[in-house]
Amino acid sequence: MSPIRGLVVLSVAAAAALSTLVLHAAQTPVDDPAAQFQIGTQLYDAARYREAMAAFDSATHSDDHGLATRARKSKVRAALRIAEFYTALREAELLNAGAVPDAESLTLRGDAQWASGQFDEADGSYRQALVTVPESTRARFGLARSLVTHSRLAEALAEAQIVAGQAPKDAEIHALVGLIHERLHNYEDAAAAFERYIALLPERAPKEDNPMAAIFQGKVRLLRAFKGRVPMQIEGEQNRSYRVPFKLVDRKIVVQGRVNRTGVEFVLDTGSERTGISDQTARRAGIGAITSTLTAGVGIPSLRRLDMGRADSIEIGSLRMRNVPIAIRGAVRNALPRWQRESLSPLAMGLSVVIDYQRREITLARSLPQDEAQADFVLPMRMNRLPLVRGLLNSTHPAYFVVDTGGELISISAETANALAMTPSRRIPLRVFGMSGMDADAFLLPGVNLDFDEIEYRNVGLAVLNLRAPSVLLGFQVGGIVGHRFLSEYRVSMDVARSELRLVKFATPVLAGSR
Repeated sequence: MSPIRGLVVLSVAAAAALSTLVLHAAQTPVDDPAAQFQIGTQLYDAARYREAMAAFDSATHSDDHGLATRARKSKVRAALRIAEFYTALREAELLNAGAVPDAESLTLRGDAQWASGQFDEADGSYRQALVTVPESTRARFGLARSLVTHSRLAEALAEAQIVAGQAPKDAEIHALVGLIHERLHNYEDAAAAFERYIALLPERAPKEDNPMAAIFQGKVRLLRAFKGRVPMQIEGEQNRSYRVPFKLVDRKIVVQGRVNRTGVEFVLDTGSERTGISDQTARRAGIGAITSTLTAGVGIPSLRRLDMGRADSIEIGSLRMRNVPIAIRGAVRNALPRWQRESLSPLAMGLSVVIDYQRREITLARSLPQDEAQADFVLPMRMNRLPLVRGLLNSTHPAYFVVDTGGELISISAETANALAMTPSRRIPLRVFGMSGMDADAFLLPGVNLDFDEIEYRNVGLAVLNLRAPSVLLGFQVGGIVGHRFLSEYRVSMDVARSELRLVKFATPVLAGSR
């Protein structure tokens, strides 16, 4: 990932030392694999992952099989560090080809598959590694991470804490422990785990100038701001379901609500990690910024700063929730209209949601009643920071799609489109706007077959979007997005507790609606 202006600033001494190291690497003969591997290791330890990857690549050509294997393993790790997901996957597949792979090779393949959005395949690699080495901490970490996406949080936490005790210097494991605690609303424990993660990050620069450290330090500040408060606290009966009417405006689900008793017109947006309000609404509601983080979305392919605060209360119909983390969104040029910056993300608030497009009604609940479990189609749904379902493109290419009620089209990422290797007779540009502005490179890819289990689309046109920035931020390649075009044909249940997307087909189509 390219350095982020204003966030990555090396000291003069560090820059000089690294420049000397890179010069040394350039002067080392490429036909000396052992020396290239040593230089690659030094560059990796200095967090110069792209240069390290090049050195490791040279070392993979060694006649010494053991050295070539070590170099390829290191190349996979370096590629994952800079979000070169498909490079990591390609190298991991080569690593596991031929002879019987060792547990480390299998876990690296699992890590690369996970980062490429092939979560089911990653689970298989981790399990295969555990057959070979039952005590493999990285394989157990991988399966704990998978349990989180299935909302089996208690099991995931128990496993992750065991692994953290066995591998206390593995930063990713502490980050996972923190994320589980955060989803369980144990904010103090989450903050402590994130601080352990920050302490283990590479010493390539002062911690406050490291992008990942900056992101997690912001998370710690936000979580600690809830000290003495119960996060996401629902007033009244905890297991109650709340039914709320909505309007369909320009293919957006719009509900009336209040933030700190200030009226807000929310767009229901399951494709957002946080409920958010505009900076104007934040001022009216008396909500100030506690910290900032980095965010990305459809639109300009870059990361940008986003302020975070705390809402004392959010009300949607008769639902009242106290102490809610909230994003404060400033204006973005050529982005969505101002009113669409007010977005409600119930899944981020720990709620499941049912959307009835015909009745113009949503249902919100911690746990949906059993009678909501009937459906024409049931798709397994993972919560990997966003709700995701698996699709199959052209019968050969699996990909996970974000279930995004705030989106309109069925779309795929540019990386997914490249993997399909389909060359349209002419490129049809699209005007696609998101929270981050307009995607200037968006185009229509016709003639694609797409399956979600028994739901089939044949010879359809899909929007191709630049999803590189959100993929980098999420830590895995987003395969695509399913929005209004897909969802509005059904009564939609997004059941977090059961990890299911349930769909009941309407007999008659739903009209788009307008203001």
